[in-house]
Amino acid sequence: VEDGLLTVVVRDADNRPLLGIGQEIREMVGRARQGRVRPEDVEGSTFTVSNLGMFDIPQFNAVINPPECAILAAGSVVRKPVVVDEYDSIEVRPIFSLTLSADHRIVDGVVAARFLNDLVEAIESPETML
Repeated sequence: VEDGLLTVVVRDADNRPLLGIGQEIREMVGRARQGRVRPEDVEGSTFTVSNLGMFDIPQFNAVINPPECAILAAGSVVRKPVVVDEYDSIEVRPIFSLTLSADHRIVDGVVAARFLNDLVEAIESPETML
């Protein structure tokens, strides 16, 4: 919004369909832009996804918003040459960066690493999420 950043909170996202989450976010963002944000729209979060990819930022490190336990930074999609097989064949593929910052007072680093690994696997094989 013009006055700064507001982070909306989606509750129970782990138990909801993506379409429902998207609709709720659009509604909350609309209220925020109209200056009609409700306290429950912005309070009580535990985890944030920060996307600067829409501003063509390829990679960044996001800062955790206390009292949250972690924040995931998503950068823009960039086409890069990558090795694609055991024969060192190179192809240009769309790549984007994810960086996870976690508060080690709340989340063990191994748990955070496993989360990031699971997320990467889900993104690379979206059919597994059906």
